[in-house]
Amino acid sequence: MRVFRYLLEHKAAVLLVLLLLIAQAFCELAIPNLTSNIVDVGIQQSGVEHVATEEMSAQTYDAISDDLSGDSLAAFQEAYEQNDNGRYELTQTGRANLAQLDSIIAKPLAKIYGLTSGADDSMAAQAGISAALKEYSNLGYDLPAMQMGYLVKTGAIMLGIVALGVVFSVIIGLISARTGGKIGRDLRKRLFAKVVNFSDAEISQFSAASLITRGTNDIQLIQNVSFMLLRMVLYAPILAIGGIIMVVATNLEMGWIIAVAVVLVLLLVVVLLRITMPKFKAMQKLIDRVNLVAREILTGLPVVRAFNRQDFEQQRFTYASEKLMRTQLFTNRAMSFMMPAMMLIMNGVSIVIVWFGGLSINAGQLQTGDLIAFITYSMVIIMGFLMLGMIAIMLPRADVAAERVNEVLETKPSVVDVANPVSVSSSNGVKIEFRDVSFRYAEDGEYALKHISFVAKPGSTLAIVGGTGSGKSTILKLIERFYDTTEGSVLVNDVDVRNMRQSDLRAMFGYVPQRAFLFSGTVKTNVAYANEDMLPSHIADALNVAQAAKFVSEMPEGVDSSIAQGGTNVSGGQRQRLAIARALAADAGALLLDDSFSALDFKTDAALRGALKQHQQNTTCVIVAQRISTVMNADCIVVLDDGCMVGLGTHEHLMASCAEYREIALSQLSQAELAGQGLAS
Repeated sequence: MRVFRYLLEHKAAVLLVLLLLIAQAFCELAIPNLTSNIVDVGIQQSGVEHVATEEMSAQTYDAISDDLSGDSLAAFQEAYEQNDNGRYELTQTGRANLAQLDSIIAKPLAKIYGLTSGADDSMAAQAGISAALKEYSNLGYDLPAMQMGYLVKTGAIMLGIVALGVVFSVIIGLISARTGGKIGRDLRKRLFAKVVNFSDAEISQFSAASLITRGTNDIQLIQNVSFMLLRMVLYAPILAIGGIIMVVATNLEMGWIIAVAVVLVLLLVVVLLRITMPKFKAMQKLIDRVNLVAREILTGLPVVRAFNRQDFEQQRFTYASEKLMRTQLFTNRAMSFMMPAMMLIMNGVSIVIVWFGGLSINAGQLQTGDLIAFITYSMVIIMGFLMLGMIAIMLPRADVAAERVNEVLETKPSVVDVANPVSVSSSNGVKIEFRDVSFRYAEDGEYALKHISFVAKPGSTLAIVGGTGSGKSTILKLIERFYDTTEGSVLVNDVDVRNMRQSDLRAMFGYVPQRAFLFSGTVKTNVAYANEDMLPSHIADALNVAQAAKFVSEMPEGVDSSIAQGGTNVSGGQRQRLAIARALAADAGALLLDDSFSALDFKTDAALRGALKQHQQNTTCVIVAQRISTVMNADCIVVLDDGCMVGLGTHEHLMASCAEYREIALSQLSQAELAGQGLAS
């Protein structure tokens, strides 16, 4: 799965977590065994662990020796030696072989005290322990003190192991959280870098709302699941395998109970997966839809209010939100069924274990502490498989999120730099040329531009006019190389823009988009967007030329006054002038103004054009405009109609030769106004 690929990028952290998880599992699995010892040894056996006593009387030693023969007798005699008190005490050899020694002397020692050992090894061991207690008592040992000493020692070991497990758990949690955070950080970084390099075609393909969801919700989900993979998924099999080993060591005969429980858990998980998987896959798309509707409503809120469509938009958002809610409710309800079902299985397993364990205890085949340990290990195994089951339900959703993120990361931008880009100098100005350019946005779509050819010489002004949808803005996007031409070539200083580095190309232009956009910050940061270290005098010059100095000076803090995201706290005309100032401040060789005067009054429009002409000098200016008064003094005017160039020339030439241009001009200016400009109709 894709999520695991992200973890493999952090192999060192995964390996360290794996080692720490094994250590934590060792600590956790040791506790039930120690609890069993407290019950069996500490309480039932008064702290006596072995049949082989630390000391025994000479009479007991002789009686056991008389009952043994061969290798058993030799091992027994080697394990004990007589001390100065006449008793026999355990030697180092005996201590090293206590398990063997216990089995050798259990029955003889039990026989001495008249205890029935039986044929079963476990019963013989219990009878031997009872006899050892009597031997200690006869020798004058303080049995309550022995018992308390064992309980304190074992309890201290348990506390130490628990403390060590806590330390391991904290370290694992820290490493897992940091690794998950790094995965999220790296994915966001890669995704943002990829999106920034996308052309308008790729942005339109995914939609801004979907890209935002992928960069936030989807990556957050991947980050959380990555943490859980390290914290739970790796731990679950280690814990389950360790529990199985301990169960086998405790009582293999009741292992079938665990096997049945595991099968039931896996069956429950598989059923839930089949039910919820389709819903998990649909959930991310529904989140996209909610984000899209919310973003659209908030962006267009003035329009919504103006047309009294609040109720309609509320219903539209409610529908998208409720659809997501119903899907989430379905998956949550399905998931909520898991825990009661698991508790039923676990409690049922406990009852079955107690039932059969009680029979074994009654038969003398199992001790109470072993039964407690068996139940605990059984719960550990079941919980291990439960954790795997829960993550198995979460993984599909995370995999869907990873697929959506990878879809963006694996998308190749349609506009890329060539292997060996050509360096172009703009010191002598910028020449822009279209050579028989045709363009369409989609491969199977209609042409937005057809066979467009023109030249904008350095220092000249080229204007582009035409009806709505005629392709005016598309020309500027092709110059900036936001798209590549379908046919023909766009040349800057006689070099095809496709052979230039994109950063070098765009450094030549000061661009003002059709929708003047300002970033959140201040007037200063927006105007000095091209260079953070721009001199205040340079910013002031740009504001003066853009006819923005007056209203900026009237703002509370001047150039340090705040600008809201998108420039919503200034008027449309002010926003356009600040956007023009930003383009001018870049000191580019060419200005691309996409209908950047539409929100200006005629007086400001004329003043700005006059200031631009004085400022322009050797700067090439390409203006897209709707007003004839804005473009009539341009050196060359391109007239577009339905993507075709129907006119090219000066205002006077087009008034005489181009019917489309003449129609636009007469719709805006009267014959007298045109004549007042010294123009022939």
